[in-house]
Parts: sequence; C-alpha cells; structure tokens
Amino acid sequence: MKHSNKAASIATILAGIAIAASQMTVHDPGPRPGPAGAGGFFPTLNATEQAAFNNGISQFIEVEGVPDQPQGNGGLGPGFNSTSCGSCHAQPATLGTSTSPTSLQVPQQNPQIGAASANGATNTIPPFITANGPVREARFVTHPDGTPDGSVHNLFSIAGRSDAPGCNLKQPDFLAELKADNVIFRIPTPLFGLGLVENTPDFVLRNNLNATAQQRAAVGIGGSFNTSPNDATIMKFGWKAQNKSLTIFAGEAYNVEIGVTNDVMPNERNLVKGCAFNPTPEDSHSQAGGSDIDAFVDAMRLSAPPTPVPATSDTQLGHDQFVAVGCVLCHSETLITANSFNTGMSQVTYHPFSDFALHHMGTNLADGVSQGVAGPDEFRTAPLWGIGQRIFFLHDGRTQDLLNAIQQHRSPGSEASGVVQKFNQLTPQQQQAILDFLRSL
Repeated sequence: MKHSNKAASIATILAGIAIAASQMTVHDPGPRPGPAGAGGFFPTLNATEQAAFNNGISQFIEVEGVPDQPQGNGGLGPGFNSTSCGSCHAQPATLGTSTSPTSLQVPQQNPQIGAASANGATNTIPPFITANGPVREARFVTHPDGTPDGSVHNLFSIAGRSDAPGCNLKQPDFLAELKADNVIFRIPTPLFGLGLVENTPDFVLRNNLNATAQQRAAVGIGGSFNTSPNDATIMKFGWKAQNKSLTIFAGEAYNVEIGVTNDVMPNERNLVKGCAFNPTPEDSHSQAGGSDIDAFVDAMRLSAPPTPVPATSDTQLGHDQFVAVGCVLCHSETLITANSFNTGMSQVTYHPFSDFALHHMGTNLADGVSQGVAGPDEFRTAPLWGIGQRIFFLHDGRTQDLLNAIQQHRSPGSEASGVVQKFNQLTPQQQQAILDFLRSL
C-alpha cells in the first residue's frame, strides 16, 4: 500500500511537471548581463602585436572630419552614414555590432542621429533611422530605369557643415524610394575574431561543407560559396560574403560608409562641384604613421573571438538540441586555421558557428540584391559567436527577439524551413534551452 501511494505521488508530481512544461512560455532572455567577453586582442600576441591592435582600436573609434588635417584624420564625405567606424561597431564592445539605448555595455542613442547634424550639417533623418533602432545603411534595389542597383546610398551629406563650406550635395530622396519599395537595409556585422576567419583555408571550408552534404540534403539545405571572379577563392566577409579580405572589407567600408578615400577605394563617391576638399586618396600607406586601413585591419585581424559563458545543464541541453534539429548544419561549430605569422594564431581551433557559405533564405528574408554569385535571397551564414549580447538580428535589424529571428528563417524557398519546422516540434523546455544556449555564446 505504501509503495502504491508513493508511485501515485510520483505520478502526480510528473504530471504536474508535464503540465507546467506544456504551459511554459518560450522567450528570448535578452542580451546577457556581465562582461562583454569580447573586444580585446588575441591572448597569445607579443607586445608589438598588442601595440598594433591597440593602435588599430584607437583609429577605429576616431571621429572623422572633412579636412584631412592632420593626414589620416579626415576625409569625411561628401556622403556618409556615420563619422567613425566605432560608432557603428560598438555592441557589446568596440568591433561589435549596432548598439542602442537598451545596450547593457554601451548605453547611448543611435550614433547616426548625432552624426547627421554634427558641425552644423543640415540633414533630415530618414524614417528608418531612429534613436532606439539599429545603425543601418540603405541600398536601392534598382535604378530609376529598372536595372539592378544594390549599392549603398549614403544617408547623409556634409552640406551645411562648418568644415565643408559651399557644399550643397542633397540627400537621396528616401521617402520616394521607400514609397516605391526600393530600399533594403543592412546593419553592421560583428568584427571580433576575424583574423581566424581570414586565415581559414578554402579546403577546410569545403571539407566542412562536404562532410554534411547528405544530412543537409535530407532537410533541404544546399550551400555554396561566394568566390572571387579573379582566382575562384572563397570570399567570407559581409552579409553576402562579398568581400575577399579584411583589407578590402575595411577599405570599402571606409569609403562607402564614411566617405574617406583610400588605397583600396581611391575615388570619391557622391562627388559634386563644391564638395571636394582634399587630395585623394585621403588615407594612404604613404602617409606618416601608416594608413588608417592598415590600422583597422590590425584591430580586426588581431582581435580575440567572443568568449562564451561556462556551460550549464540547461545550455548543454540547448546545445544538444541545436545539433539535433539541424541548426549546426549551417552554423558549423568548429573550424581550424592555417599557419599564421601572428604569435599563437597558427592551427587554431575556433568556434564561429558558421560555415561561411551562401544559403537561400527564402521570400521573407530576400532583399533583391545580388553581390558576386550571391543571389537576391542568398546570405552568408551569420556567425553566432557573440550572439549572447547582440541586440538586433538578421541582416536588416528587423527584430530584437531571437525567437522571432529563428521563425523568420522559415518561408517559401528558404533552406532553413525544415530545420525551423523541427525546432517548432520541440517541447517548450527544449526550445527555451536552445535560446538559452545561444544567449550563452
């Protein structure tokens, strides 16, 4: 009789647990508190390499003005999206991604708001740039004649600034382009640990992709690489893996986002009469002290990857389910670098949670823009390391909810639809564990 009562009691407890689990509300716990766990140099670097990293960070956060005086500390415009690299890459530390007033580490207004009116500039803030929203760039899908565009159209002009007398460059007509549904957005990608990514050989990436070919095919996942049209090697940087190297990545961003001409992109964009104030390139290897581009590359190349928090039983369950449903088929956990001339960075095993391949993401996430061989709905698998403290998700920052970001991966034509369907079939506890695991990275 006693055994029967005990069994009944256990059954009652288990039933209660089951009911509680079924009523559980799955939710994104949000950016985790505590140290950033990112933003520093790779721990094995020697003193000279550490100094190069620190110099890179100091240049990265420097606010640019229009006059190139002293050399290397100017060149803003004629069009720009912000006035420093660090203003766009700040969460949860310098080299990160977009921040906002809700940031735990860097509480501030969207820096593009202040940049728009700095030094007397007369810019109008486009409606998609808000104080609480992400830093964004805007691309137009097509030209007025209907041919493909896809390029960045700068949000702001140096017109009206006290250091740009006589410049009358107008901002693009974003209201008209928005009305025509011709604008897509991108938010900054995190830059931590990119030296490891840059130094990962093509054969490692191809072998990694080939190793899961059958598993991926079983759930409708393909995968290919964006490759250089010149040498057919794999490109890895940018939302569509459109940039080959950190040097190209930095040079393009310096010119496109801030308007500073450099050795990689030596010609002014948006150039109109009265808006050219400096010889070009404004940033060059020939300048005393070296170029800003070289410094930016040092900061990215020598940075440490994000450090996850210690695993718990809950996050271990989440990791196991992350693997079981197939998230890991695109978000590859482990890669290894080649030999490196930087101290301690040879043959490093690292965990980016990305295969750096392109995948079709379907109608919901398609942006209509092609870059290299990446088509209108293709994106590079976003690395998940450091996602624990990110605020905005997906290529355009459309959501701050990690659960919503997962669900947005499912739409017609998306290679992720089968995996999201498996995720949706998990128990609430298992789904929550995956979210907790991701927030531990």
